[in-house]
Formats: sequence, structure tokens, C-alpha cells
Amino acid sequence: MARPAPDADPGDARLEIVEPSRAAAGVPAVLRALRMATEQMGVPRAALTLTAVNQKSGFDCPGCAWPDPDHRHAAEFCENGAKAVAEEATLRRVTPAFFAEHPVADLAERSDHWLGQQGRLTHPMLLPEGGTHYEPIGWDEAFDLIAAELAACDSPDEATFYTSGRTSNEAAYAYQLFVRQWGTNNLPDCSNLCHESSGVALTQTLGIGKGTVTLTDVETSDLVIVAGQNPGTNHPRMLSALERTKRNGGRIIALNPLLEPSLTRFKNPQTARGVLGPGTDLSDDYVQVRLNGDLAFFAGLNRILIERGALDEPFIADHTRGFDAVAAHLAGLDWATIEAHAGVDRATIERVADQVVAADSVIVCWAMGLTQHRNAVPTIREIVNFLLLRGNVGRPGAGACPVRGHSNVQGDRTVGINERPPAAFLDALERHHGVRMPREDGHDVVAAIRAMDAGRTRVFLGLGGNFVRATPDTARTERALRRTALSVHVSTKLNGSHAVTGRRALILPTLGRTERDETGGREQFVTVEDSMGMVHASRGRLAPASDQLRSEVAIVTGLAERVFGRSPIDWAALGEDYARLRDAIEAVVPGFDRYDERVRLPGGFALPNGPRDARRFDTGSGRAEFTVNPLTAVEVPEGRLLLQTVRSHDQFNTTVYGMDDVYRGVKDGRRVLFVNEGDRRALGFANGDLVDVVSEWRTDAGVEERRAPAFRLVDHATAPGCAAAYFPETNVLVPLDSTAEESGTPTSKSIVVRLEPAADPRAVPVK
Repeated sequence: MARPAPDADPGDARLEIVEPSRAAAGVPAVLRALRMATEQMGVPRAALTLTAVNQKSGFDCPGCAWPDPDHRHAAEFCENGAKAVAEEATLRRVTPAFFAEHPVADLAERSDHWLGQQGRLTHPMLLPEGGTHYEPIGWDEAFDLIAAELAACDSPDEATFYTSGRTSNEAAYAYQLFVRQWGTNNLPDCSNLCHESSGVALTQTLGIGKGTVTLTDVETSDLVIVAGQNPGTNHPRMLSALERTKRNGGRIIALNPLLEPSLTRFKNPQTARGVLGPGTDLSDDYVQVRLNGDLAFFAGLNRILIERGALDEPFIADHTRGFDAVAAHLAGLDWATIEAHAGVDRATIERVADQVVAADSVIVCWAMGLTQHRNAVPTIREIVNFLLLRGNVGRPGAGACPVRGHSNVQGDRTVGINERPPAAFLDALERHHGVRMPREDGHDVVAAIRAMDAGRTRVFLGLGGNFVRATPDTARTERALRRTALSVHVSTKLNGSHAVTGRRALILPTLGRTERDETGGREQFVTVEDSMGMVHASRGRLAPASDQLRSEVAIVTGLAERVFGRSPIDWAALGEDYARLRDAIEAVVPGFDRYDERVRLPGGFALPNGPRDARRFDTGSGRAEFTVNPLTAVEVPEGRLLLQTVRSHDQFNTTVYGMDDVYRGVKDGRRVLFVNEGDRRALGFANGDLVDVVSEWRTDAGVEERRAPAFRLVDHATAPGCAAAYFPETNVLVPLDSTAEESGTPTSKSIVVRLEPAADPRAVPVK
């Protein structure tokens, strides 16, 4: 039997620090996953659901975007994937009676963990102007309300349309088409918060805003460098691929300020060695670079490779441009500066260079540890320089591998969720649909918050996600959203954004990936694109949580019908048959030839990738571009630390599944600050002290401060001068105006902080 939702919300009242796990996964991970699955779904439903996740005839995991292997295990999911499925397929329900019992003010005081644990939303709900409780509303009335508020806008740009990375290709394409027919490119999405820096840097240097490797490349590479990434928590199925890398004779180097158990030892619960044996030692070398030190590290590494003459000269001559300028720039760098910025000495970088030279093929994988810095784009460009020096692009076992977080964040961008759309894409939309498309760039996430805060946004509509908890500068973001006339969230479950509303607010409940979609009187399926450009189908098999749920496609197309009435676009037809949406994507987006036919094949199909497939680079020069990237790093004054926000192991993005982090030794709590023991002693604190964390953001007008109260100090294996804490609790410390150059991504991994004794030690009781 499934357990009922918890009534109490103890927060961090039971916080305890325990011995951390020394290896990733293993039998304990299986037991944790099964416990949560049965608590949420019960045994029969858990068995039915988990045997279908990531299978060729099943549904795509609503968690991360790691690709599926050709030969799939009967249990083709990880611990956090099982948690994601359990939360969506839960038997718990949030009905109108729940909202009658809990005013919005009460919801605002609850943790996101408690909100998510209440279960699936069942009915459209309205918070009327001046109201204290959400009330039931019919779908037609909800659409009428949104249409009326949009009609009241003085300009189409007074509406903002956010997208989560869980949205399918079909829903995302329909959404961007609706928004652009409305007349704006205000399409901020979760890419703005995570891998926007990767897309910008890779487009500039390789001519494609995606990675250039396949899963087979990772498994057969001679050397995989994992930089700024914690796969054991964020992309756990990647560990199986890395284990195969080791089994095939490859080596792994980890670059990370934090010592993460998942990068040291992996106990694969699907093998005897993982269950009964010691597991697999993954990293052959572990380099604890300073936070924001990756640019300096790769610059030093590249200088060494050039000085040794360890180059693929034919590749450089035939396929690249700009090498001489880069070589001159690197030769002029001072080693003392490189070492200070990187946080490691030259001998360490030389040691890594030895391993690089010995490898015939090299892949660099990275995630938000690299993308959320002021100099994130130059850092990733320097990684591309590193790959180009030895021809590690466009051949087996080699290339760039940005590892996406949400399950279809890459696919959403491919089919048009982009606030700065290419002109060729807009031209293709106009030709196919016969509707004029807006040409002015729209708002990314940061610009959207600024516009709302300035009173220039009347309507906010979020297609999935938890906008308030995903974004920086929490107080400013909440204030901004409250200045809208109408906030709308299309959601499967409750989250913190539902308690931060415009003058009126709507919650529109939608189908999840696990559920059957019979929109239009026929069984529909949707498609997604994984981190490596594979497109495949996803078919839910469970009965919907409520007969009031509508698919995201049906919500978007139904709203479009209401807003536009008679239109050159037949919105009713698109909503009744998703194959029509796939036909439209095929006509507009290159690479989707015979889309509906090919995606019905088991495993789907691969989108074309010029650098990977043919060493073709769609840059202005037609060549891969070496770039000169001046050495920069965050300046940290004496007595301060450099903070990065991270996930706990019981978390995926803003969804908090539980209050434990077994890999860091945290039980029943989240308000912890991981620090280097030497830094903690130098600052005059004891292990376990409660502190307020104060961020310092230097502007031309002076120093802005933001405060996160009552965090417990925990000694941890992190690089000197560096600290870490969980988001969204520490998003309040990230200034909205502190963003990455060129990409606009908030700098959540580069926050200068000072520590003060907690002003109110009773604020968060601890053991």
C-alpha cells in the first residue's frame, strides 16, 4: 500500500550529520529507490511503472537526459530516476479539498519537499484577486481568463512564457508557435539557467550548440575527463557508461573542487561485482581545482601540450583557424597566475598532460560546475581549444560532452524554445504556417525577472518547472512575479511557485510522462531528445491521476484556439493528432526527415551532427575556431569564501525527494554549508556551528549584501577557499545581475560569501 502524504513539515528540525557513503549506488541505492517507489505507488503500481521506464516501448524517465543504451537492462533506471517516477506516478492526490484546507499563506510557509510530497494535482485551480485560497475553475473558464488578460496587454511583449526541460518536443513546438503567433519571442527556459554557456561557446567554436559524442564514444574512449559534474547524483546512469569505459581499458580524470564519492567508486547494482564485490574504482586521477579554476587549468594544460609539440598538426591545418594567436597568448601566460587561479600546481597539470598525450582519444564531459560562472563561455571555449589541439573532435571516442540535466531540455531548444531564434528558423516557420513571426529578441530568464520587477509584464505563463525556486535572487524574483496581473503554472504537482502569485493565479494540472495520453480520442505518444542528439518516443501506460488532466499539447493548442479563434494555423487539428505536430517539425527543423516514421522505430534516430559526423563546422569560416580566452578568476577578499550551489542526493533540480544526502553524510536536513576544515579553523568557527551566510556582490555603487540564515557548518573534502550549499535554499545569495558573459546564465557557482555567527540560533533547530 502507498503511504499517505505527510502532515508535518519539520524542515531541518531533525538535521543530523552522519558518516557519508564511500561508494555510489550499490544495494543501498536499490533499497532506497524501492522504498520510495512503494511508499508513493504501492508494490503493484511500482512494478508496472519501473519496468517500463526508458524501455523502447515505454516512457522516457522524467529525470535527466542521459542517453539509453541499445541493449537495455530490465531495470533501466537509476535511484533518482526511480524517485522521479515515483513522485509522478504517486497515488497521493491534491484535490480542491486540499486547497480549501490550506490557504496560500500556509503554502508559502511550507518547504518544497513537503509540497511535492502531497501528490498529484487533480483540478484546474484559480486564486481570485484578493482571495486567500485557490478555488476550482473549469478549463473553458481558465482559458477565457488567460485570453482576456493577454488581450489586455498593450504589447505582446507584456507576456512572458517560460518552459521547463521536461516538456516534450511536440508540446514545446506547439508552445513556441503559439507564443510567436501571439507576437513575441519572450521564451525564457531552463537552458538559460544551466547549459546556455555551453550552447554559446560550442556554437562559436564548432558551429553547433550541442555535444559531439555518442554513448559508444564515451564507453570506448581512451580518456574521459569529467569536469564540474557530479554524475552519481545528477546523472546516475552515466556511472554505468563510465564503468564500461574502464572495462574497455579507458581512463577517467575528475576535475572537481568537491571530492564526490560517485567519481571515486561505483557499485553497479546490476552486476555481481557491484552487489557482492568492491565495485569499480572510476577516477584514475582526481584533481580538486579551485572553484572557477577550470579556465586556468585548461589554459595551463594547453600550453604544456603546445610546448611538447603533442599536436595533431594535419587536423589543425585542415580543419581549424586561429591556432597561432592562441599559441602566442598561452606562451605569454605567467605560471604563478595559472597556479593561483587553478588552485593546483604546475606539476599536477603536467601529470594530467602525460595522460592526455598517452591517449589516442579524449572526451571532456561537463555540467553546471563549469557553466555557472562569469567566465563560463571562455572556459568552455578553452576546453574546445584543448580538444582541437589533438584532433579530438569528429572521430571515435573523442569530443565535447555537455551533460544536460532535464530530460528534454536539449530537445526543447532544437524545436524552437529560444528567446533569440535564428532568422532561418523564423523564415521556415513563416513558410510552413503562413503566419508572420516576430523578429526582435525576447527575454531570457534574467531579463524576464527584470521586466516583471519593473512592472512591464502583465502575464506570466510557465509550462512546467518551478520558476521561483529555479531562479536566482529569490526575494527579487518573488517580488517580480507578484507584480504581474496573472501568473499561470502548468504543473503535475505542487511547488513553491504556486504560493508566489500575480494578482490572480491559475494552476493547470497536466498529464505526466507515466500516464496514457488519449487526447483527441486516440492514444498519443510524444518524443524527446537526449543529451547526445538521439530522438525517441515516450508512451505512458498508467491511467491519468484525474479525469480533469489535460496533456501539455492539449493545453497549449486549446489555449491557442481560444486566443486566436479563426487562424491560418489549425490548432484543433494539431491538438488532436500529435503526428501533425511532428510533420510540422519535419518541415521546419533540419534533420527531422521522415520524423513520424523514424521515431516509431525502436530506439528512435540520431539527429545530424556536423562536427561529429563529418568534421563539418558551420561557423562563419567553415572551420573549427581556436579562441583566445584571457585568464580571469573570481577575486575573493581575505576572510571570505567562494560558494557554489549544489544538489543533494535526494534532489533533482528543484524537486526535493527527501531530506538526506547519503554521499555527504547529511540526514534529515538541508541547511548545511560544506567547508574546508582549514578554512573553517582560520575563520574561527567550530565544526557544527550555526552561521548566517552573507553574499557580497560588488557593483559600481558599492557592495550589495544578501543573507541566508542559520546554516550548519560541516567539514568536507573541498578545495581550500571553496564552500558548497544546496539550492534552492542558497539561491537567495545569487544576485540577479551577476551573470555569465555572453550567455546571461546566473553565476550560482561563483558567490563570494562571509560567515557570521547565526543571529537567531533557534531559527533552524538542529541536533
